Amino acid sequence: MAEQLEDTARIARDLIRFDTTNHGEGRSNGETEAAEYLEAELRSMGLAPQLFDAAPGRTSVVARVEGADPSRPALVLHGHTDVVPADPANWTVDPFGGEVRDGLLWGRGAVDMKDMDAMIITALRDIHDAGKRPARDVIVAFFSDEENGGDFGAHHVVDAHPELFAGASEAISEVGGYSIDVAGRRAYLLQTGEKALLWIKLIARGPAAHGSRLVRDNAVTRLAEAVSALGRTDWPIELTGTTDGMLTELARLHGVEPGSVEPDELLRRTGTGAGFLYGALRTTSNPTVLQAGYKHNVVPDRAEALVDIRVLPGEEDRVLAEVQRIVGSDIEIETMHRDVGLENPFSGDLVERMSNALLRADPGAAVLPYLLSGGTDNKALSKLGIAGYGFAPLQLTGDLDFPAMFHGVDERVPLSALTFGRRVLGDLLLDC
Repeated sequence: MAEQLEDTARIARDLIRFDTTNHGEGRSNGETEAAEYLEAELRSMGLAPQLFDAAPGRTSVVARVEGADPSRPALVLHGHTDVVPADPANWTVDPFGGEVRDGLLWGRGAVDMKDMDAMIITALRDIHDAGKRPARDVIVAFFSDEENGGDFGAHHVVDAHPELFAGASEAISEVGGYSIDVAGRRAYLLQTGEKALLWIKLIARGPAAHGSRLVRDNAVTRLAEAVSALGRTDWPIELTGTTDGMLTELARLHGVEPGSVEPDELLRRTGTGAGFLYGALRTTSNPTVLQAGYKHNVVPDRAEALVDIRVLPGEEDRVLAEVQRIVGSDIEIETMHRDVGLENPFSGDLVERMSNALLRADPGAAVLPYLLSGGTDNKALSKLGIAGYGFAPLQLTGDLDFPAMFHGVDERVPLSALTFGRRVLGDLLLDC
């Protein structure tokens, strides 16, 4: 099977087989081997990539591709090589085996985002082998540590080596450009923004005591109450320009008047494709880690919880104040990582060219604006004034719950989608 794989699938498979698990808080298996693999691929095209280590084993790679018109602002085309953990006991296949089954490539990173890394390489190689150049300079970057907010990846490279991105005005990366089925018609979600990131720690304190005593001020109990209150908070819908435009287009595709159907109901009618869309309409606050105690018969004096909060751009301070109200004044809040939200208009030359690239490959489809409920390394690049978009084009079947693949069990991507993405991305680079 290995010899029969199209190059994009082969490279994605090879990358999956590098276990680049990022456990967070600086604990990682490292990305160096994957970065060196990609460095070799870039060198094979006559490029001069550079490796950058934010810490031992935390390697990013950056190269510049000369465009047909180097006087124009450069485009940053970037991906990340780290992945979140995967427990093999829960998977149908080895999560780091890169197995091909039923016309799909399986493994951790198959959609987040070693597929896009491979598409970047093969799209660039197609241009190189044809003796052509991208329309403008392209700065190619494969960052480490995205799954931990980029402190050992994009943020490090941007802060320490901003000269690498000199002259760049726009960037393209993951989680946009994929298709969903809406009322029997294929539509592509073009990501023009993403929510802000707040990773917080809740801390409850109380007296340490023997487990047999009556302890009314139990730190674990207080933390549990705070976590339950925050985790069950039903945050209100708050529309931005992007989400309002998205809902308008979804209503049109469903054949109803905009505003005549409640947003959540409109998304429900969209099926599995709405998996990322519900979170785009509101703040989300998901408890993810609990830690307390060390022995069955000892009441601990401290209990902690990690909570992943995603807020609409510019709402960070207001939401933090509301979180404190929800959990109570006796619960300490420590911000572990904070990063900005982004929102660009669904208009302009690059948006038009991304849309046209999709429609040339799939005439009759629709292209919708999309606010990502998660985040990407575009946050780091925004510090240099670079406007970031999500465009990892994938044509998907309606029966694949694609949003569930991100950080989920049995992550997989259709081989045909990889071929589609290679073609559309290459077409865009020649045009934009």
